[in-house]
Amino acid sequence: MWGIHNDALSNELLDQGFISIGWDAIPDIRSIGNDRDLLKKALEQAYPEAKAGAIPVWAGILFRFAFEMKQGDVVIAPYRADSTLNFGIVTGDYEYVEDAPIHPHRRSVKWLKTGISRGLFPQKALYEIGSALTLFRVKKNAIIFDQFLKTGSEDILQQDQAGTEAETVDEWVETEPSAARLDQFTHDFILKTLLEDLSHEEFEHFTADLLRAMGYQARVTPYSSDGGVDVIAHRDPLGLEPPLIKVQCKHTSAQQSRPDIQRLSGTLAHGELALFVCLGSFSKEAVGYERERQNLRLLTGADVVQLTLGHYDKLDPHWKTRIPLRQVYVVDRTTEGR
Repeated sequence: MWGIHNDALSNELLDQGFISIGWDAIPDIRSIGNDRDLLKKALEQAYPEAKAGAIPVWAGILFRFAFEMKQGDVVIAPYRADSTLNFGIVTGDYEYVEDAPIHPHRRSVKWLKTGISRGLFPQKALYEIGSALTLFRVKKNAIIFDQFLKTGSEDILQQDQAGTEAETVDEWVETEPSAARLDQFTHDFILKTLLEDLSHEEFEHFTADLLRAMGYQARVTPYSSDGGVDVIAHRDPLGLEPPLIKVQCKHTSAQQSRPDIQRLSGTLAHGELALFVCLGSFSKEAVGYERERQNLRLLTGADVVQLTLGHYDKLDPHWKTRIPLRQVYVVDRTTEGR
């Protein structure tokens, strides 16, 4: 089981069914050979500005991608844009796509589950796949992800699998508490808190308070008979001036479909706006529907987390107690991915 990060490409990975790594200045890895020392020399020549400590780490990634990864291996690909996870099976050998504009080092993949909320998984498993490496083996929490693939269950095993292996250079890079890892840890913490510690009704009140922190007036509709509209928001203090914003809150990590969104749009009168808030993601069809409508906005779990961080200082103290955060300085490292 492998974890792979790719912030250079996005939708084409899923649409075309492949994974890739960078280091575009390196030619077909097979032409260099199944030898880490030769890969190091090639990297030193291609990237003379690179720090010496980075070269063996990069060589290890290229070596694993070309020679250690096998057909049938599971890959987990975190997608930063919406903070979800994609799961697939490697279906092809390493190939060098010479005419690819970026990331010519590729492998074909059959995607099994995509757009899966990170909130489904225990924090220790998320921390492992938050490795600073572009490509790494998933070891300590593989059973958790494997169970999810086999059962599709949201009730993921919380198992302790403390490793006793000797620490190597790669393993240190994989577990180093860098800024990127701590940032992702914080995002995951907020999302899991909203999912697991809040009730459906509390999430509606949190959404209303978040809108207030952003400068809106907001009120929660009666919980038992809201007709699908959970929060009413507006800019003017009395709510008499247009536009009126109807907000639906889905306290779930499940992916929301186009029909889900259309039902909210169906409640709109002339001049009203719609905001659909969930803690998961939206299907392609739902995102397409948003593009068709000028009066509709969709917020994913990642969006809610980002807004929470951006307006945290103005949130009601009650929520700061539930989601305790503070600003600190941490080590910042540039990514080793090319």
